[in-house]
Amino acid sequence: MEKSNNVTVFILLGLSQNKNIEILCFILFLFCYLAIWMGNLLIMISITCSPLINQPMYFFLNYLSLSDLCYPSTVVPKLMTDLLAERKTVSYSSCMTQLFILHFLGGIEIFVLTGMAYDCYVAICKPLHYTVIMSRQRCNAIILACCTGGFMHSASQFLLTIFIPVCGPSEVDHYFCVVYPLLKLACSNTHIVGPLAVANSGLIALVTFVVLLVSYFFILHSIRAYSMESRSKALSTCSSHITVVVLFFAPALFIYIRPATTFPEDKVFALFYTIIAPMFNPLIYTLRIVEMKNALRKIWCRHMLPEGK
Repeated sequence: MEKSNNVTVFILLGLSQNKNIEILCFILFLFCYLAIWMGNLLIMISITCSPLINQPMYFFLNYLSLSDLCYPSTVVPKLMTDLLAERKTVSYSSCMTQLFILHFLGGIEIFVLTGMAYDCYVAICKPLHYTVIMSRQRCNAIILACCTGGFMHSASQFLLTIFIPVCGPSEVDHYFCVVYPLLKLACSNTHIVGPLAVANSGLIALVTFVVLLVSYFFILHSIRAYSMESRSKALSTCSSHITVVVLFFAPALFIYIRPATTFPEDKVFALFYTIIAPMFNPLIYTLRIVEMKNALRKIWCRHMLPEGK
């Protein structure tokens, strides 16, 4: 298929055409973005500066927080700028770059969450072999696999999109560059590209979600034999991860597990995995995991109290 683009600049329609609503959204997203930075940096510093970094679960949580910091940063600053702008535009090259980075970081987040579920499964179902299985070398290999998987997913989605001839109109019915709204601007048949885009994003999200469900089925089955105290600790850790998974996967599955069509609700659901989940993830982990709360208390109290007191 020959690539022939007549469009060099896209006009983003954004979240709303009402200026008052846009100003309110700007204030809301400003606080959300500050909370994302503060929460995830707090998690990363607390883990890195404590012995928790040697534990696989917190090793993965550190990378999840890094992903939660980078992922919204590809969307929120531009979104906030556009909320105050009269004309919301993005160049074709910037749009393609944003699409590539979004899918790359989104893929990493999905695979890191899967790696964390695997860590929980080994810790609960194979506790005697945990230190051997989840060695630092294995953890590093899992993170490398997450980055490789994210890159392959992103490269595939990028290649599916960049070779679509775009002839106009140049209006993208979203607040950032997403594949499905861009497909509506194509001046060629997308009956092949559309299903491939669904298969690329949708199947990855669906398969990993099913893997997560299966792993937690085995986890819940295994903890039945545990004492009440051990069961409570295991459920506390698992419930934090399950909450994070639902926050991220539920809207992603709604958007990507369907034919290549767009709905007005897509913009609202996209807010969950671009802003809401990265903002609440640090809160979920710090409130529900005792070791995380203790690490936060020790590190930040030690720096706030004067020497010798």
